[in-house]
Amino acid sequence: MQDSAENGKKRGRSRSMGVSMADIAQLAKVSKPTVSRVLSGSPLVTEATREHVLKIAREHGYAVNRNAQKLRQTRTDTVSVVLDFGSYRGGRIADPFIFELLAGVAEALSVRNLDLLLSSQVSQDARDYQDQISARMVDGFIFLGQGERDPMLRQMAKAGIPFVVWGAVDPTEPYCAVGSDNFLGGKLAGTYFLKCGRTRWLFIGNDNHAEIRMRHDGLSAVARAEQGRVAIDTLTCEDMSYVATHRGVQDYIAANDPPDAIFAFSDTAAMAAIAAMREAGFVSPRDYALVGYNNIPPAGHFTPAITTVEQETHLAGAILVEKLMQMVEGGRANSTLLPTRLIVRET
Repeated sequence: MQDSAENGKKRGRSRSMGVSMADIAQLAKVSKPTVSRVLSGSPLVTEATREHVLKIAREHGYAVNRNAQKLRQTRTDTVSVVLDFGSYRGGRIADPFIFELLAGVAEALSVRNLDLLLSSQVSQDARDYQDQISARMVDGFIFLGQGERDPMLRQMAKAGIPFVVWGAVDPTEPYCAVGSDNFLGGKLAGTYFLKCGRTRWLFIGNDNHAEIRMRHDGLSAVARAEQGRVAIDTLTCEDMSYVATHRGVQDYIAANDPPDAIFAFSDTAAMAAIAAMREAGFVSPRDYALVGYNNIPPAGHFTPAITTVEQETHLAGAILVEKLMQMVEGGRANSTLLPTRLIVRET
């Protein structure tokens, strides 16, 4: 009797581990199509039936094969998030702002029960992205940073590939972008420098990036209005890493008179500039004013605390996902400017 009972338990465990949709239907006393509807989240079943079938499925260890399920569906329920690796030497992205954005996107996707595919795609060919859609690998793309990919993004828009971009919002662009008002951000920095009585400004950034160019343009507009009383110089950083920015500022100080105001393309770049200036004997706010960009959490706790232009990442992730899903579902998505404000601290 004991052997028989043990065999029965083994058979029960074996059957439980290999339970099928047909088994769940039989155990729940419903049809197989009903089980399928319950497991796919269909609204065509009552809440009582849904709870009953899910209870039976959980008790018997049934797990949905999501890959097989996706093959049967028109959509993949997967979104590719493409980082701007090309702007960082060797693909070493260390800027906290990028990962804050990524976290916001991941959270927004999880609310919709969508999967995130993190891509290191550096291709400049729109056909590579079209192939991923055609092969039903993903439903669309979210680019975190335009970088220098504008020509490719224009091609993607022309081809009807569903994607959205975190970056510069430009009404002349044929694709949907979400971002702060970068031109206004530059103007806020310039106005702050004037308030601090600074007249020798240094802009740190690469104008080949549309959003950085707009910040530079905003800063320059404020300077031009001063009719020659303000001088602006530019330090172009091809590589957006901390190390490259630090080295660039060191080289600039060695070859030029020190600026009395610095506008950096990011808070991470601002930290690099502060370190290089300190090594040369200049400290903020005594010797120069400084404005960063993004308002990452460390900016407020740095020494000195960094004055910066805020980008609202907690809104950005949800908006990017919402815009993309509008396109995936056949609609049209318009670009969106997020609130932009200066956070004044010690620098």
